[in-house]
Amino acid sequence: MLRLNSVFGGLGLGLMGFYLGMAVAALLRWAFGYPEVWERDLNVSVGYCFGLIGWLMGVGMWGRWGREWFGLKTYPSPTKGWARYFTFNTDHKVIGIQYGVTFLIVFLLAGSLAMLIRAELAVNELQFFSKAQYNSLMSMHGILMVAVAVASVIGALGNYVVPLMIGAEDMAFPRLNALTFWLVPPTAVMLLATPFVGGLETGWTAYPPLSVVTQTGQTFFNLAIITFGLTSILGALNFIVTIIYMRAPGLTWGRLPVFVWAMFVTSWLALLYTQGFAVALLMVTLDRVGGMSFFDAANGGDPLLYQHVFWFYSHPAVYIMVIPGFGIALEVIAHFSRKPFYAYRYAVGAFMGILGLSGIVWAHHMFTSGMPNYLHGPFLMMTEAISIPTGLIFLCALGTIWMGRLWLTTPMLFAIAVIFNFACGGVTGIFLADVPTDIHLHDTYFVVAHFHYTIVGGEIFGLFAGLYYWFPKMTGRMYNERLAKLHFWWMFIGFNITFFVMHWPGIQGMNRRIADYPEAYQPVNLAVSLSAFLLGASFLVFFYNMINSWIRGPIAEANPWHARTLEWQTSSPPPLENFSSPPRVTGNPYDYGLPKPPHATFPQVAPAPAGGGGGGGGGGG
Repeated sequence: MLRLNSVFGGLGLGLMGFYLGMAVAALLRWAFGYPEVWERDLNVSVGYCFGLIGWLMGVGMWGRWGREWFGLKTYPSPTKGWARYFTFNTDHKVIGIQYGVTFLIVFLLAGSLAMLIRAELAVNELQFFSKAQYNSLMSMHGILMVAVAVASVIGALGNYVVPLMIGAEDMAFPRLNALTFWLVPPTAVMLLATPFVGGLETGWTAYPPLSVVTQTGQTFFNLAIITFGLTSILGALNFIVTIIYMRAPGLTWGRLPVFVWAMFVTSWLALLYTQGFAVALLMVTLDRVGGMSFFDAANGGDPLLYQHVFWFYSHPAVYIMVIPGFGIALEVIAHFSRKPFYAYRYAVGAFMGILGLSGIVWAHHMFTSGMPNYLHGPFLMMTEAISIPTGLIFLCALGTIWMGRLWLTTPMLFAIAVIFNFACGGVTGIFLADVPTDIHLHDTYFVVAHFHYTIVGGEIFGLFAGLYYWFPKMTGRMYNERLAKLHFWWMFIGFNITFFVMHWPGIQGMNRRIADYPEAYQPVNLAVSLSAFLLGASFLVFFYNMINSWIRGPIAEANPWHARTLEWQTSSPPPLENFSSPPRVTGNPYDYGLPKPPHATFPQVAPAPAGGGGGGGGGGG
């Protein structure tokens, strides 16, 4: 009998649903008189919808949620043992670990694809792959890294520490939280299956009309990203409700840790804009399988429509990626500078400014697309304007560091690197925001260098700062500090050599997303490839240190960093309900060196009187 509470149960029921869905599609085509009952893209799309439902129910959603819909008793989530990580578990800490491990594996895979890309580009002319194979490699690397950037901090660190930082027992909607994670494995499976059904030829942007006429791999991609978008939307809704309604007594908006503010703003961005990408890919899918013509110019469609809808999400997505990295950097810098946070309200205002401006800058990606010239000026000015709130974040970080008693641990090094790297990305972004220079630099390796300085230099360095900072809290173990610092310096040097040098071929006009290039670019590409291999090797140190430390590292104290925020005022790792008694916030989280009260106290709740009778006054507390 199939056990419907594990990965194996999900796989079994998912496959059954997939084949059932394809059969239903074929039966309906036969019933309505179509000459062919098998139309691969359509049948696969219907089968995927059935299979996704089967996967979710089989992995444990039926026992822990679905039974309730029919008035049946649900089963509790396991609370101990490794098995709880392989089933539908509602504990936010388990979900955070699930996200973290999953996306580190995806990060390793995407990085390996980058090494293959740089091996091909080390020398001009084709070496290892055909042009079509190179396109698939490049597309897969791009979308996997975008998935890591979008979901790793939010899913892993956000899920684990936000409820702790606000004094909550869990997320507002624990079962919805579990659902958002278990939508991720089908996304990964569909993306990894694309090479077997024609591959991806369009890059992660999937521009039509090419994405409408390519092979079935594009349909797999579309279905995967629509599912991933649903994960982002539902997760964002959960964070917003949790932060608004589940803060501990005394935790006012002015006392909220800056990482929680970052997650709050990021969640609004994800909730408001993710529909754009999903709708764009849904229209492509309907053109492919439903006979629509959204992007077929011969039938009244417009390919440029896709770019507007796509970038309306995908530029705010840059901030969905990078604001959590800023939040981690500011959080870590505040604690390891050992002084009050400089201009806290301005930092929060900067996050709000980015939220307000991010939705009106999308068309700077389209300066060369053929849109009307009178739109160039307004989008240029709005894009330049968004540098003001990001500049405020830099000033807050530098002001906090200034005259601080710096504790240069590994998290602090990564946090400072976020500020340095993103400053480089911000400077190069000025050239891409201005129409005259963008026309020259558009679709060159200058854009590749800028994007990686922004996302990898900002968000991924922030991710590593957070992983090292909260690793003791999540595992109850300490990592090897020497190996961690070796990882930092190796990664920092390798990253900056790789992507700083990459600006030069971009300025000279070398196009991105190509498998071959003129011989004149060979020396600089060889240098970029060698430094990229150096960068890639640095992550071997990280994975060894994390795995070894999780297994046999020294036992961590509850608060090894002597930080003030709530997550460090409980054991490492925390108990099931996070705190032994409900916290009451009495002070600000960053008042180091001042005669101020602690950030929180833990008043003891009086036990109920023996003998019962009346359920009276336990209240309050």
